[in-house]
Amino acid sequence: MSTAAVEGGKSFWSSAFAVLQRIGRSLMLPIAVLPAAGLLLRFGQPDMLGSNGAEPGGLADVPGFAWSANVAEIFAAAGGALFDNLPILFAIGVAIGFAKKADGSTALAALVGYLVFDQVTRRMFFNSDAESIQQKVTLTLQDGSTVINQAASSQPTGVLGGIAIGLLAAVLWQRYYRIKLPTWLAFFGGRRFVPIVTAVAAMALGVIIGLIWPPIGEGLTSFGDWLATNSVIGAGVYGVANRLLIPLGLHHFINSIVWTVIPECTVNGVHAAGDLKCYAIGQQGAGIFMTGFFPVLMFAVPAAALAIWRAAPKHRQAAVGSIMIGGALTAFVTGITEPIEFAFIFVAPVLFVVHALLTGVSMALMAFLDTRLGFSFSAGGIDMLLNATKSNTQGLFLIIVMGLVYFVVYYAIFSFLIRKLNIMTPGREPEEDPESSTAQKPA
Repeated sequence: MSTAAVEGGKSFWSSAFAVLQRIGRSLMLPIAVLPAAGLLLRFGQPDMLGSNGAEPGGLADVPGFAWSANVAEIFAAAGGALFDNLPILFAIGVAIGFAKKADGSTALAALVGYLVFDQVTRRMFFNSDAESIQQKVTLTLQDGSTVINQAASSQPTGVLGGIAIGLLAAVLWQRYYRIKLPTWLAFFGGRRFVPIVTAVAAMALGVIIGLIWPPIGEGLTSFGDWLATNSVIGAGVYGVANRLLIPLGLHHFINSIVWTVIPECTVNGVHAAGDLKCYAIGQQGAGIFMTGFFPVLMFAVPAAALAIWRAAPKHRQAAVGSIMIGGALTAFVTGITEPIEFAFIFVAPVLFVVHALLTGVSMALMAFLDTRLGFSFSAGGIDMLLNATKSNTQGLFLIIVMGLVYFVVYYAIFSFLIRKLNIMTPGREPEEDPESSTAQKPA
């Protein structure tokens, strides 16, 4: 094989990887909406601001707070509106995040494109002659007539369709936002041209997706059923993959699938997709792809931070401790662990692999023990506190016990490996002797 061919292959894969990283980063913007949606929906539930007659306990049951039942409905409606329109939010967010030098016209193009795509795919999907599809999206009334089942007739592509349109709008915006048209069409040139061309392209994409989606949708449904049936294995594999993809910024791909696409559920006539949404609306058994993160993010990662701090030489412990303790508190309260994880991901791959495997074990074990606890942002103390009394939360005590066990396990493993393998975690970097200029390793 020629050198040019090898370099060309490397260039292709490097370019493809760069694009995937851009897509991963672009997903962070719409994903940032999920905490707002989750919090609003959570406060609108019976055990928070609301009340339900069969299961009292919300603020509306407290004398003098009967008005809060109406407030709860407002909160629930606000959160539901965001969850119901996640595909649109992903379309706009991905378009802005992926396009270089994006502006308002990028968002407008994404919105126009998604509206066209949505109606075209619905029309093709629901008018299909496929009997299995018709049974899913229609209801037969007592008089023999049929109507569309609104619970099952939501956009079939869900968030995936929104991501596709967002990428399409971003690419078209970069290609045409400076286009110059003939004088008599000059008004429609530049940025004004982008929504127009996006609408046409979205219609074409909608036709293509409408034709090929039935087998894809059936495949996703089957995969969701497999995950539900093999929840322990599925949760474990997802946990390992989630951590391993963090350095590449690609973990948002699988997060967006298991949180917003599969599996599907219907609660009180409300159809939803994704573990996060199903847990949020009260589906029993939902949260299986979130529960195992709580012992890791709240307890294990702070233990790793403590081990890194204590492994540093004494004269550096003050400086390292100020960083590690702050990161540990952030992880415990909010579930944001990247400041700690990036302290050892690249300098100690062995620690990173151990971290990923133990995350998978936690996910699988929590699924095996039938514990359930979800989040709207991340597996931190805030989300644990908010969802502790939720009707479909299960085994909170076991989750906390598991977290305490993981704290001890992580501290012991990280402390042993850092010292045994002389890993250069923060504070353990070689020091230069100003007189002899020789490197001195930490004790």
